Amino acid sequence: MSPRPDRDAYRVFYPLNTCWSDNDIYGHINNVVYYSYFDFVANRYLIETGGLDIAAADIVGFVVNSGCDYHAPAAYPDALEGGLRVDRLGNSSVQYGIAIFRAGEREALAHGHFVHVFVERASNRAVPIPAPLRKALEAIAVG
Repeated sequence: MSPRPDRDAYRVFYPLNTCWSDNDIYGHINNVVYYSYFDFVANRYLIETGGLDIAAADIVGFVVNSGCDYHAPAAYPDALEGGLRVDRLGNSSVQYGIAIFRAGEREALAHGHFVHVFVERASNRAVPIPAPLRKALEAIAVG
């Protein structure tokens, strides 16, 4: 497992609302829910900052890979935040670094990656990332 990242390693943050149904039988947020948080954080950034129209865009991002390391539990009704950055930006793909924090805390509860490949919706074939999205992604790139 990789080290527990600090809030300073991320560029953009979004509040995450936990739900009673996020908790599992052990009384903490189930591991699979973290992937929905990752999806929410990445797509909200693409929609709000990159101008992605998820319903009508000819080019959309498909998830092709993801992973997560868990460091500490969270549970409903914790107030959480998702931190986002771009770790790698290719011609048609982007790897995000995403971490989940308890609101106001410095160290991540969980962190991982999420990879989008941009495809033409009609053909499902990889295409270059559109300029407005690329500009938004470059703005939060690290390294």
